[in-house]
Amino acid sequence: MNALLLAGGLGTRLRPLTEQMPKPMALVANRPWLEHLVIHLKNQGIDHFVFAVKHYQELIRNHFGDGSRWGVSIRYALEPTLLGTAGAIKNAEDMLDERFIVVNADIVHEIQLLPLLEYHRQHGGLVTIGLTEVEDPTQYGVVEQDEHGRILRFVEKPRMEEAPSCKVNAGIYVMERQSLSYIPTNQAVSIERETFPLLIRETASVYGKVITGYWKDMGTKDRYRIIHWDILNRRFALPLSAQEKGQGIWVGDGCEIASGALLVPPVLIGNRVRIGERSIIGPYAVIGDDCLLGRNVRCSETIMWNRCKIGDAMHLNNCIFGNGLELGPSQILHGAVVNRMEVMRA
Repeated sequence: MNALLLAGGLGTRLRPLTEQMPKPMALVANRPWLEHLVIHLKNQGIDHFVFAVKHYQELIRNHFGDGSRWGVSIRYALEPTLLGTAGAIKNAEDMLDERFIVVNADIVHEIQLLPLLEYHRQHGGLVTIGLTEVEDPTQYGVVEQDEHGRILRFVEKPRMEEAPSCKVNAGIYVMERQSLSYIPTNQAVSIERETFPLLIRETASVYGKVITGYWKDMGTKDRYRIIHWDILNRRFALPLSAQEKGQGIWVGDGCEIASGALLVPPVLIGNRVRIGERSIIGPYAVIGDDCLLGRNVRCSETIMWNRCKIGDAMHLNNCIFGNGLELGPSQILHGAVVNRMEVMRA
């Protein structure tokens, strides 16, 4: 069985961070989320992948290649034009097994696949949709099921009192190859709004199962922050490529942290980071690889990608910085989200 990872979207709600990259390549705890996802699925026995790609697809190809670095096989299905979720799956048809898994690659999760696969095998239908339960279903397509787990309909963004359940599409599917015959070729098709309703009407063979574990759509900057705070709090126990030097303090390899600097947990420091005298980093700070932070820097509730340079006496709170940003010296920034390769000076 192979897995199709849908990684071709623009990620407009996460801009400017995704201005020049696919959203699944956004860093999560100093590593592209798509890399975390491949490792997570490999640990569950999936070692053959197809990536559905479109925008900035060369960034994904250059990073992953054929997958051998991770002990997996990766092939690429390039969309000639944006084809929507179902169209992207249909475009990859020749690379897919008789039964395959589809994962929306910009959903951050730690879902266990075995219960979903076993449920799919037992009911014998064409599609099983992984479901997650949310407190506020009014922003999602909500699922109504019968007593056997068969999905009867989707209710798009209902009012709270009209929601048939709090179960929503988690963006993880087990599909039989036969289901692809219901998707037209070379057309933009939404799996949620078109394909699944069609399958429900014509085959009554779409089922849903609630999956447990961490799940969050990182589609907005607020959610992106929350994911990182959940990681630092270990509410989301994502494996970190750093050593825990103290309670809630993770530090990567080759770092130079001045003796007068203070790390306030929880905090994650990447590889080869340099931090100057009398700087205070944390709480809730994620510093990427090869960053240079000067003297007297104050940095809290901030996510910083790779190769950033922060000048002396900078005060940063609730910020997100993309790769290669240079700041300072002597500025106070609160709530800034910047991804351009630029120099911001006082």
